[in-house]
Amino acid sequence: MPDLLRLEGVTRRFGGVAALDDCSLSLQAGQVTGLIGPNGAGKTTLLNVIAGLVRPDVGEVEFEGRSILGLTPARRARLGIVRTFQIARELGSLTVLENLLLARPRQRGENVLGALVARSAIHAEECVAAAEARRLLERVGLWHMADRLAGDLSGGQKKLLELARALMLAPKLILLDEPVAGVAPPLVDKLIGLIRDLVGESITFAIVEHDMHVVSALCDHVHVLAEGRPLVSGRFGEVTSDPRVVAAYLGQPA
Repeated sequence: MPDLLRLEGVTRRFGGVAALDDCSLSLQAGQVTGLIGPNGAGKTTLLNVIAGLVRPDVGEVEFEGRSILGLTPARRARLGIVRTFQIARELGSLTVLENLLLARPRQRGENVLGALVARSAIHAEECVAAAEARRLLERVGLWHMADRLAGDLSGGQKKLLELARALMLAPKLILLDEPVAGVAPPLVDKLIGLIRDLVGESITFAIVEHDMHVVSALCDHVHVLAEGRPLVSGRFGEVTSDPRVVAAYLGQPA
């Protein structure tokens, strides 16, 4: 499979600490790639660099063969790169349905001129958006809660809402930061099944996760990060049996 995203020589320092240090890796299209490693290995910073929330000090980031350095997170989202967070960032005072409708990009009604001169087109767009939002909420099992405030959802339901909201952007690459953190076991299995189904629909995933059961169940390829760069890469069974990985997690020399 071709590389969908590539990082080459990326370094990002915060003060005197290198969160990423000459980091080079790639994500292949049509796969789930796991990013694992001990705390402080640079996993979340890596997601932030890909999403455009953090700019690297040096290095290159390419998506579909073109540099995306300098592009804003919104511009990257329009290209198909969508990020979720370890702590769900739902709009708690809006309903579940409104959270999805607000995520739809490039709506004509967002500007004054469009609202004044293109009312019929706006109405048609709103109907399409509402139908898509319903389809996605039904898919993640939240349609029956469409009129509930998002802030009232459980932790697992918020993760499902965040995934559905990401799908409203028609993504090519979804970056998931600990998607099962705080999620009850039955919903963990539901999330795993949803992600596998979405991969079958040509959506690529990069997942930062500490739950090795989830990594084993989901990931086609795994990068183990340590001290801001890949230590070992390969299939789950290969990397987790590598003595260097055991040493990195236990803080012992290999």
